[in-house]
Amino acid sequence: MNTWFAYTAACILLVVSPGPDNLLAIGRGLSQGRMAAFVSGLASGTGILFHVTTASLGLTLLMQTSVVAFWIVKVIGAGYLLWLGIKVLRTRSLINFIPTANQSLRSIFLTGFLSAALNPKPGLFVLAFIPQFVNPQLGSVTLQMLVYGVWFAALTTVGFALMGIFATGLSSHIRQRPRLVNGLNVGAGLTFVVSGLSIAALSQK
Repeated sequence: MNTWFAYTAACILLVVSPGPDNLLAIGRGLSQGRMAAFVSGLASGTGILFHVTTASLGLTLLMQTSVVAFWIVKVIGAGYLLWLGIKVLRTRSLINFIPTANQSLRSIFLTGFLSAALNPKPGLFVLAFIPQFVNPQLGSVTLQMLVYGVWFAALTTVGFALMGIFATGLSSHIRQRPRLVNGLNVGAGLTFVVSGLSIAALSQK
């Protein structure tokens, strides 16, 4: 239990750390309400689950050892975040209170999932982080990784969704301040661009 609590605490610290995925949930909560925030959080959690599954199957290890596989994943992940950041900077649409600009829940889920799943950093992190808590004497290493990974994905879903839901309460104050809305969109767009550039500069080792 001590190991489980230590792992949970580490996961919570990771969840609350600023990043493009929890920023997406906050943006959805501000502009489209609680359900949109929950869906965005769920999408990020599903993206983490994707990385956990690939790590358990050894695909992340392949990415870590193969130059070509790592380069392909890095280019796709960086390209998507850069595209997302430029789109937000051009349209200022992440935080938007115009009803006709609202995105469907399906679109929100897809954006959140791709943001998490196409980013190689969570996969490499899962591969390096979770094994530190695995004890081979307790049984299947793969099963333990999956259990720890599912818990991390669940905490990500709940944490991001709560951030977005709490942000919903601020929407009435922000709605009346167009300059603030514009600044938040610019900040969000720049965050995505910087995240994309950091992935592009990511080294394999």
